[in-house]
Amino acid sequence: MAADLVIVANRLPVDRVTRPDGTVEWRPSPGGLVTAIEPVMRANDGTWIGWPGGTEQDLEPFEADGLHLVPMSMTPEEIEGHYEGFSNGTLWPLYHDLVAKPEFHREWWDSYVGVNQRFAEKAAEVAAESATVWVHDYQLQLVPQMLRELRPDLRIGFYLHIPFPPAELFQQLPWRRQILEGLLGADLLGFQLPGGAQNFVRLVRQRVGHKTHRDLVYLPDGRTVRAAAFPISIDAAGFEELAQTEAVAERATAIREALGNPRRIFLGIDRLDYTKGIYARLRAFSELIADGHLDVEDAVFVQVAVPSREQVEQYRILRDDIDRLVGRINGDLGRIGRPAISYLHSSYPREEMAALYRAADVMVVTPYRDGMNLVAKEYVACRFDNDGALVLSEFAGAAAELRQAWLVNPYDINGMKSALLEAFQADEKQLTRRMKAMRKTISQHDVAAWAASFMLELEDSGDGTHAKTVRAVKRS
Repeated sequence: MAADLVIVANRLPVDRVTRPDGTVEWRPSPGGLVTAIEPVMRANDGTWIGWPGGTEQDLEPFEADGLHLVPMSMTPEEIEGHYEGFSNGTLWPLYHDLVAKPEFHREWWDSYVGVNQRFAEKAAEVAAESATVWVHDYQLQLVPQMLRELRPDLRIGFYLHIPFPPAELFQQLPWRRQILEGLLGADLLGFQLPGGAQNFVRLVRQRVGHKTHRDLVYLPDGRTVRAAAFPISIDAAGFEELAQTEAVAERATAIREALGNPRRIFLGIDRLDYTKGIYARLRAFSELIADGHLDVEDAVFVQVAVPSREQVEQYRILRDDIDRLVGRINGDLGRIGRPAISYLHSSYPREEMAALYRAADVMVVTPYRDGMNLVAKEYVACRFDNDGALVLSEFAGAAAELRQAWLVNPYDINGMKSALLEAFQADEKQLTRRMKAMRKTISQHDVAAWAASFMLELEDSGDGTHAKTVRAVKRS
């Protein structure tokens, strides 16, 4: 059945789970994208196109928890070339300030183009006449233009969940023009921060040659494309409600008891990724203990590292490095029953996450670069008593909104140590003042407001035409 709203994302919002009896069920996936988009889907009776993971072919559309889902298949070669290769070996490090060195392989690019074409063709097949299609994230940046060529009647939005880099970095990409032109197929381009939108417009002017003015790009065919910031958020009320349940309260108490009821619990929750700054923050914490500013009887650091992209070599190396660091810190500084670091390499359901947020006195979110970082916002939402401290990297998108956090430069170990110690020692009045302000921000700017603002802007993009005289662009 043709859909008036089509969501196109790399992954479906569900994971395949095989029961002990061999039957298969689909469960909602963890993660910010799913949390953000699902309410929009339900409100508009939409269809979601995405990859369910794995290499199974000839998958049929299905319903899961009331959502209409259209699975896309991938071959082992496409997973290696499109997903692990170009998306996460080329684009991810390039878009995250070259925290790791990106690799540029023509075979990866060819796979990326092929997968984007298949996603575009499926969206063109599923969308109703004059439907709205919302394409998501860096894995599918060619889909907007491919889809427009197939279905010029559609209204197309694109949202980038990770940072968009400055020209100095982006222009290293051999296929820079193709990516820019792919994105220009959309009527509205959403970025986490104004800087990302400005970077895009500047690059279009410099590298493609289109006329621009502020956040608008004027195309020779008469279309106008807008690039603007729409900072993503969370279901703040939902997290607060969950945190207030008796089960979560009991679990939070049990977590503190299991850790020996220390004076302060520090908490980090991240995907195991080299952009997240896990190694540096654990080092900073361990130095505070080694220097005598903290004691393992008073403070423990709980670090949850959710498994991520474990087939990619850089991620396997990172896991080994952190495993060794945690072992060394606990061996040098821990005592019997009192490790300095409680390290968990696993993923957890929302209820357990909420319990960890409630149990933690200091949340530590110190990525080297992050589009937003919803963990910081989730922690704030769960602190309904207006207590707790947030230590936050100034290079996370969330820092633009959560100004009352202890903001740090994650490259500055001494500065991070000072912020951790200040958060540890802060009095109740200071904690309350900071947390109240942050909670007000996220309650006013929640995920519903984010999705509504983007969809309203996309709806208001009108026929997307302009009357400006624009010269045809010479291809370079």
